[in-house]
Amino acid sequence: MALSSPANFLPSLQLQFPSQRSSKTRSYRLAVRPITASVSEKPSVPPPPAAAAPPQKTKLPVRKIPGDYGLPFIGPIKDRQDYFYNQGRDEYFKSRAQKYQSTVFRANMPPGNFISSNPNVVVLLDGKSFPVLFDLSKVEKKDLFTGTYMPSTELTGGYRVLSYLDPSEPSHGKLKRLIFFLLKARRDHVIPEFHASYTDLFDTLESQLASKGKASFGEANEQAAFNFLARSLYGANPADTKLGSDGPKLIGKWVLMQISPLLVLGLPMLIEELVIHTFRLPPILIKKDYQKLYDFFYQSSTSTLEEAERIGISKEEACHNLLFTTCFNSFGGMKIFFPNMLKWIGRAGAKLHTELAQEIRSAVKSNGGEVTMAAMEQMPLMKSVVYESLRIEPPVASQYGRAKRDFIIESHDAAFEVKEGELLFGYQPFATKDPKIFDRPEEFVPSRFVGEEGEEKLRHVLWSNGPETESPTVGNKQCAGKDFVVLASRLLVVELFLRYDSFEIEVGKSPLGVAVTLTSLKRATF
Repeated sequence: MALSSPANFLPSLQLQFPSQRSSKTRSYRLAVRPITASVSEKPSVPPPPAAAAPPQKTKLPVRKIPGDYGLPFIGPIKDRQDYFYNQGRDEYFKSRAQKYQSTVFRANMPPGNFISSNPNVVVLLDGKSFPVLFDLSKVEKKDLFTGTYMPSTELTGGYRVLSYLDPSEPSHGKLKRLIFFLLKARRDHVIPEFHASYTDLFDTLESQLASKGKASFGEANEQAAFNFLARSLYGANPADTKLGSDGPKLIGKWVLMQISPLLVLGLPMLIEELVIHTFRLPPILIKKDYQKLYDFFYQSSTSTLEEAERIGISKEEACHNLLFTTCFNSFGGMKIFFPNMLKWIGRAGAKLHTELAQEIRSAVKSNGGEVTMAAMEQMPLMKSVVYESLRIEPPVASQYGRAKRDFIIESHDAAFEVKEGELLFGYQPFATKDPKIFDRPEEFVPSRFVGEEGEEKLRHVLWSNGPETESPTVGNKQCAGKDFVVLASRLLVVELFLRYDSFEIEVGKSPLGVAVTLTSLKRATF
C-alpha cells in the first residue's frame, strides 16, 4: 500500500520518550494483519532467498482476470460507496463474483483517492486461491497490514512496526523473535491471570444483570482483556499505575486514528465520506493519549526491553512494537473475536451449552480440579467450537500481498495470470466458507473439527495469516501470537462453562464486530 500525499502535511508528532533516539529523522517511501503473540518456542531462522521459480503449469483453463477499475478517480469513489453504503461489504464481493462468474476478479478497495495512491486489487474469494497470500516466494507483505494504504508512522513513534514489515527486512526477524521471547518468558502467568481478569468480568456482568436486567459484554470485556494482557505479559496491574482504567479507551481512540478509513461509524454518509474516507485524521489528535500508553509499556517491560537491546533493537523501537502487538493485535483481536464467539455459542442454544459444560467440568475434575493445558487437550468439543468460530467469522477479514513476479493463480475452476507488482486482496470470510471445502459452510457447526476428519480440515482455517496447521516463525508472516490467541479463546469458553450452565444474549451492530448484550446467565448446577 502506498503512503499517500496527505500524510506529508499532517502535523509532526514529537513525542518525548524515556530513551534516546537518533537526531536524524528517518523517512520512508512506502509502497503498498490479528495481531498478537505465540507460545511457539522454537522459531526457525528465515529461509534462504528462493531461486527463480520455473514456469508454472496448470491443467485448468487460463482466463483473463475479469472486472475493471472504472474511470480514474470516479471508479474508486463509486466502488467505495458500494462497499460501505449501497451494498455493504459482503454483497459488494458477492455481486461481483456473480456478475463475472468468478471468485477471482478486479475491483477497487477502500479508502481510495487521497488516502490510498492506488486502490486497484485482484480479489480472491475462494479457499484455493486465498493461500497464495501466504506464499512468500510469490508475494511481498511490506506495508500491507491495513491494505491499500498505510497509517502514518507518527502514530507508532516514527517506526514501521512488525505488522508492516516483510520477512525479507532485517528488523522483521529480530522483532518477531522478541515477541516469542516475551511469550515464552511469561507463559506460566497466562492461565491464572486470565482466570482472575475474567472472574472480575463475570462478577461485573452478574451485577449489571441484577440491577438492570441485562449486561453489555463489550465494555466489560475490553477492560478484562486489557487487564489480562497487562498482568500476564508484563506483570503490571493497570489499576496500580497512572493509566488506571483508561487503557481500553485510549487504545480505542488510537486504533480509530489508524483504521477509520476502513470503517462505517454511523455518521451521515456525506460527513463520513469527507472526514474519514477522503482525508486522514491528523496524528496530533492522539499525541497525549499515545504517550500515556507508551509510558505504561516502557515502565512495565524492563526485562523484555533489555532482551531487545541484546538482540540489536533499541528500547524505544521495541517498546513501540510491544505496544502495537499488545494493543492493536492482541487487545484488538479479543475486542472483536470474543463477542463474535459468544454470539455463535449463544445462538447455538442450551443443548450445546450443556455438552460444553459437561465436557469442560469433567476434564477439569480429572486433572485435579485445575484448568491446565493438559485438561484443555481433553476437551475436543470446546476446541472445535473455538476453531469453528475462527472459521465462520475470522477476526481479521482481509489479507493482502503484492506479486513479486508474474505467476499463475488457480481458483477451483480456472487459472489466472497475475503480473509482477499487482496487489492481491483476499476476503477471508468467503474463503473459509468455501462450499467446495466445507459442508454447510454458512452454518455454525460446533463439532466440525472433532475427530481425525475434522482435524484435517484445520488447514483451511486461515485467520492467523496462515493455515491453522502451521506455526509462526521469524521467516513467515503468520501471526506471532497465533497459539496465544487460541489459548485465550479456549480459556474464555472454559471459564464461562465452569461458572454457568447456559446463557442468553441479544446481538446488535458495532463498527468493529458485534455488540453482545447478555440477558441471562444460569449459574452452574452440576
